[in-house]
Amino acid sequence: MEPESTDPQLETVSLSADPLSNKFGSLNDLAHELASLQDLANRGGWRSILDKVAQARSLSQLSTPHDHLTYLAYNVLALTKLRRYKDALAELDTVYDFDSHHYLYETYPKIYPNRSGSMVPFSLRWLHALIPFKLGNRQEGLDRFYLLLDFVRGKLKEKQSYDVSIKIWKKREVFVMNNMITEHLKNKEYSICLDLIKDLVSCGNLDPVLLSKLGFIQMQIGDLEGAKGSFDLVERLLKELKAGDSDQLLNEVEFRNLVNRNKAMVYLVGKDYVSAVREYEECIERDPMDAVAINNKALCLMYLRDLSDSIKVLENSLERVPTVALNETLVVNLCSMYELAYVNHSDIKRTLSSWISRVAPDDFDSSCTRI
Repeated sequence: MEPESTDPQLETVSLSADPLSNKFGSLNDLAHELASLQDLANRGGWRSILDKVAQARSLSQLSTPHDHLTYLAYNVLALTKLRRYKDALAELDTVYDFDSHHYLYETYPKIYPNRSGSMVPFSLRWLHALIPFKLGNRQEGLDRFYLLLDFVRGKLKEKQSYDVSIKIWKKREVFVMNNMITEHLKNKEYSICLDLIKDLVSCGNLDPVLLSKLGFIQMQIGDLEGAKGSFDLVERLLKELKAGDSDQLLNEVEFRNLVNRNKAMVYLVGKDYVSAVREYEECIERDPMDAVAINNKALCLMYLRDLSDSIKVLENSLERVPTVALNETLVVNLCSMYELAYVNHSDIKRTLSSWISRVAPDDFDSSCTRI
């Protein structure tokens, strides 16, 4: 019921393997007009990104090797978002070996004095693993994700606990693991998922998101007590959270909402939809842009046969925060509710589809309205 998301925006911190962001005054100090690319990505302007990259290349505005790699990363991500997977693969193939000396800072001492390490954006490595799945090559994608996990863990072994980038690499470890688990879950390979998470936990990485996913998987295999234990651990981690703790991968609001959603999941299993709604309402009150809580609150109201309020929850979220709430899962559920509630649901869905076409990001799949 709870939608998963494994398609992050291109993260600023991934522009080099060893980010030193404190040495730069702005994003544009990292790469040519990077701030405008990042803004377009945040707004889902993927076609505009393709245009900007093409223009920068044609006008020879990319003057350094890492400029070229950064723009390549945005171009591949935009093509992937627009479901142009073969074109994305062709772009990726222009980087023949991520570990080549051509992509090391120390190869160009005059351009990058006193810098070393790889300039390949982490996002390119992630896309290299992701795109085979999009082209139907599941095993190749899995192999690449396992190699990427090894790469990340190798970087973590190199770092010292006081290294400024260790938090970034821990975040990437969890991110890659989430991608792998999501793919295994699609094939109901629960035992593999459990092994992956327990392996991470045994290394001392008590990531609350993965622990919550562990609880979800335990529910899938009927281990309700085990799931409650995993969720309880997440709640204990929240209680131990110190104010202003910068080592956490979630901020306090995200952490508290995760705990509420875990509690709601337990209520859902027991078909206690009223209590689940209460938990989701706490999330929405704390963060009006919590799309998972919004979506699941609406579903719970539908299960309670309150279809009118269920529709209002989704419609209000679209009006209030369209850039966050506008995702295919939510729109599919809203359209299903229209079909249940109204005889003239086709007209209502056409109105919704027309509005979506005006406000949706470039990669939104408009077919989810089922008109």
